[in-house]
Amino acid sequence: MSVVGFDVGNLQSVIAVARNRGIDIVANEVSNRATPSMVSFGAKQRYIGESAKTQEMGNFKNTVSALKRIIGRSYDEPEVQEFESQFIGCKLCDIGGEVGVEVTYLGQPAQFSATQLYAMYLGKLRDTTSRELGGRMSDVVISVPAWYTDRQRRAVVQASQIAGLNCLRVVNDSTAVALGYGITKSDLPEDAARNVVFVDLGHSSFTVSVVAFKKGELKVRSVAYDRGVGGRNFDKALADHFIALFDEKYKLDIRSNSKAQVRLYAACEKLKKVLSANSQAPITVENLMNDVDANAMYSRDEFVELIEPLLKRLEGPISRAIADAGISADEIHSVEAVGGSLRIPAVKQRLAELFGRDLSYTLNQEEAVARGCALQCAIASPAFRVREFSINDITAHPIRLKWEAVGGSDDTGLDVFGHNNPIPSTKMVTFYRKQPFVVEAEYADPARLPPGTNPWISRFEIKNVGPAANGDLSTIKAKVRLDLSGVLSITSAYTVVETEVEEPVPQPEPKEGEEPKTPEMRKVRKLVKDAELPVVQTSQCLDAAAVGQLAKREAEMHAADELVAATEVAKNSLEEYIYEIRGKVEGEYKDYVEPATQAEFLATLTAAEDWLYDEGEDATREAYLDKLAGLRGTGDPIAERQREDVARPKAARELRDAITHWADRATSQEERYAHITPEERQRVIDRIEKAQEWLDERLEKQSLKKKWDAPTVFASEIKKQREDLVYYVTPIMSRPKPEPKPEESKPDEPMSGGDAAEPAKSEEPASKPAEDMDID
Repeated sequence: MSVVGFDVGNLQSVIAVARNRGIDIVANEVSNRATPSMVSFGAKQRYIGESAKTQEMGNFKNTVSALKRIIGRSYDEPEVQEFESQFIGCKLCDIGGEVGVEVTYLGQPAQFSATQLYAMYLGKLRDTTSRELGGRMSDVVISVPAWYTDRQRRAVVQASQIAGLNCLRVVNDSTAVALGYGITKSDLPEDAARNVVFVDLGHSSFTVSVVAFKKGELKVRSVAYDRGVGGRNFDKALADHFIALFDEKYKLDIRSNSKAQVRLYAACEKLKKVLSANSQAPITVENLMNDVDANAMYSRDEFVELIEPLLKRLEGPISRAIADAGISADEIHSVEAVGGSLRIPAVKQRLAELFGRDLSYTLNQEEAVARGCALQCAIASPAFRVREFSINDITAHPIRLKWEAVGGSDDTGLDVFGHNNPIPSTKMVTFYRKQPFVVEAEYADPARLPPGTNPWISRFEIKNVGPAANGDLSTIKAKVRLDLSGVLSITSAYTVVETEVEEPVPQPEPKEGEEPKTPEMRKVRKLVKDAELPVVQTSQCLDAAAVGQLAKREAEMHAADELVAATEVAKNSLEEYIYEIRGKVEGEYKDYVEPATQAEFLATLTAAEDWLYDEGEDATREAYLDKLAGLRGTGDPIAERQREDVARPKAARELRDAITHWADRATSQEERYAHITPEERQRVIDRIEKAQEWLDERLEKQSLKKKWDAPTVFASEIKKQREDLVYYVTPIMSRPKPEPKPEESKPDEPMSGGDAAEPAKSEEPASKPAEDMDID
């Protein structure tokens, strides 16, 4: 059994599997260790991952990226409208309060929410993993940014449900990196914690976390981030520069042409990577627009100057993370760097300057998160035994509960979970009510959220509340929990009543030799649980029924994609067979098909080819398979005749060699065969003659046939005759010669000289006792 971790990135995603006492990275269908995070919609099917990447240029209006940035976000958020829309080629829309896309799918307009798109992509990762494991996978841990809100975390969990996955936990990517770092360390201290800073500069954000390590545990002290600094922001800076440059140089209004923008962004991404290893490089975009091939030279120094505003933003998260952790720079053990965008030399240099020390690169920059997710899944799975390692994570956003005032009280809210509150975490909140009431959860510090994010989290309706037995307010206890994934819920609510119970009076410990006293009982009044109360939760995410409906629709779309893929395979198989058999019938198979049949078969192949490129262009899988089966009905016997004509002489030669071999031995007068009786030799000779007669008869019949006639004897039959012959004669002719019988001993005769001679004594015994033998 294997457990799986998904690092779902904004640009690409990595799959890790815990198995065979280690962590393996799963390669996709084209042997890449990372899969593009894209979904594209076509006239016949969906394209996800690598296939979506190939559709990006020609089908950009129906290709969706930035899945990680839009899931769980509202359509009207300014950041979505003003920034994320620049990186998504298709039109955005509002679907049930969540941002979605409008695309053309199966030739019809269609809308899909960000949660659905994320589920589609998870389905691709699931299929890739299942193919590697040789069976369907289920349990998974998925990484999310530390700044994800409750709504985004819920959306990821629901997307995994839609994809048919059991998400054991969503884990902060910074925590996953720390887990992968710490669980393999054997030198962690047992007393004073080792503080390690992790910096992660990915495609769309920059995260800094401070983690304290001790033997067998990690504790996240703080997390800070900037959602506007990442690889795509460097690409955008380059793109904006060259849009202005090419407008001036070639008079091209690139912003008016979406396809040109996509092509330019791809070229800028490539230029960024080349400049990481070279001091200068050219940028060339063939047929950028209006049949113009745009090109220019660009240097690394110019690039560094261009992205200086972004480099300055790296300092903020670093300062906040260290301040929130309550440590000084001297207390930092090391700074571990991960993330694909850290390959830019200017970024490395700036980070080293900000920390005042060299960065450490002991972790794989692009696979560290996935490995940590797989380890977390192994820890959470009961089927795996992992080294004990405690993980103490935190939540980035403080949470507040609020309610309506009751009985003139001005108490209407409570901060239950503060900034950097540990997760999982549970708090008990007490209410006094006579009737059902509502509690709402919201973020206490909206400034920490993405601009325009709704701070409202959930609504909890606590039902079946009534007055106490004496008519006063009932006392209600509510258990509020932040689970391992950082998702908020009221797990239970119940009434408590004050009642009188008996308990033993505390007694001093008896002195040595004294008999323990009989405990005295006393009556005390305590609050005890009375009745469970139902809690109905409402959030900005989907309800259970909607998740079920979307899961059903996703399964239908997946089945349709599978059918399209299978149909394409059948179509390609038919096309390949037509070309292959036609060439062989006109070439190496020519002598094995009757001339009249050859002409007829070639005409049939031509007709099949015409059908394939005309009315058969959009035929069903069954139609292709039926057409292929019809052609094979004629072509396979032709191929068989040619194959048998080549294989038959070799098989006959091997049988004749076996006949000669055993005939020579059956008639041999050599000493080694002297023990074989005449009857046994005759049986061997008879069997040999039978095989010879069978072979001569079959080959004679075959010689009377034309090459295009059906064979009268097959090479497999001749090989079977040889095997049967060898099986029969080998035990007889290979029987070992029997050991000679020992001669009978005669009584000793007296010697003529007098006394009987004593038997000769051997110089040493025939064998040693077993215990005296030297056995190496």
